[in-house]
Amino acid sequence: MPLTQRFAVALKHYRELAQMSQEDLAAASDLDRTYISQLERALKSPTLNTLEKLATRLGIEAQYLLREPRGLNGPRVPGSYIMCPERRVAVARDSGHVHIPTTVLTSSINLAHELIDDMYAIDLDIAAILGLRNLSAFIGELVAAAMVKTGDGLFEPNPHQDGYPDLLLMDPVGQAEWRRLDERRTEKAPFSPFSGGGIELKATCGGVPSPAICRRRGIERPAIGDTRIGSMTGYDWKAHHRETNNLVGILWDFIAARPRVAAMFYASDLNDDDWGSIVQPRASGGRTTSVSIMNRSGIAKMYAGWLCVLSDGEYAAFLNRRNRGEQIPLPT
Repeated sequence: MPLTQRFAVALKHYRELAQMSQEDLAAASDLDRTYISQLERALKSPTLNTLEKLATRLGIEAQYLLREPRGLNGPRVPGSYIMCPERRVAVARDSGHVHIPTTVLTSSINLAHELIDDMYAIDLDIAAILGLRNLSAFIGELVAAAMVKTGDGLFEPNPHQDGYPDLLLMDPVGQAEWRRLDERRTEKAPFSPFSGGGIELKATCGGVPSPAICRRRGIERPAIGDTRIGSMTGYDWKAHHRETNNLVGILWDFIAARPRVAAMFYASDLNDDDWGSIVQPRASGGRTTSVSIMNRSGIAKMYAGWLCVLSDGEYAAFLNRRNRGEQIPLPT
């Protein structure tokens, strides 16, 4: 594909990803809407200054506008999803609430899907290698890494793997605390919890009936790689402590044999009562870490904070039915 055409495709893709109209992008970039239209139709080529200006307004590195976006045939935000109209979410911390754009969270889905496709392109079947439990943890880590990229400096990964939260908020308060702790990065205590706040991420592929129940019902239990929504009976998220809040919850499923984010939720009002009792590891083995399972009140809060849901399939209907609500509009 010629470079001008590649730029045109990428510009339109990242503009729509940012939920901006041509008028919005033109105004933010001090350009004419007609010029943006001409760029997206490959009728004109941008100068380097214009390229840099557009990339800055779209919150991406300029290089992304010079290569064709990957994975355009897979689920994409916003086109493949029912999107919540809420444009901001709140991150709670001791000093109050900080509001961040919803797109910072949801746009990470596209990059996560592209990274998954890259792995399968080199015949790396991550589902077969990891298994469902490890794959859920991996999906959460993958979306978190993507969020650092799409956040354009808004988040910094917690320097400790089991620190809290997963992503540290780098607003002025967070940046000041991050600089203050520059020589203490090897210590876990200042980063669990991090006083500047941030977000936690958890992923689940939901539950399906046991093999015995499937046999009694005469149905086939979905195997790794099979779409699960038709058999899904419920879903929840697990955490290592009951103080978990500011949570991005991911529900994923297999679409065309590849793991995809089916829905994303967020809640900043979770408390101890929204999590079950801590299950401690058995002395003889089994569970290797303590874990708390989100209860119905927590799931209800996450449902109320839905951000996006795949429009294809029965995901919206399942989530509404499971939560006895109608918050997610059904696709028409």
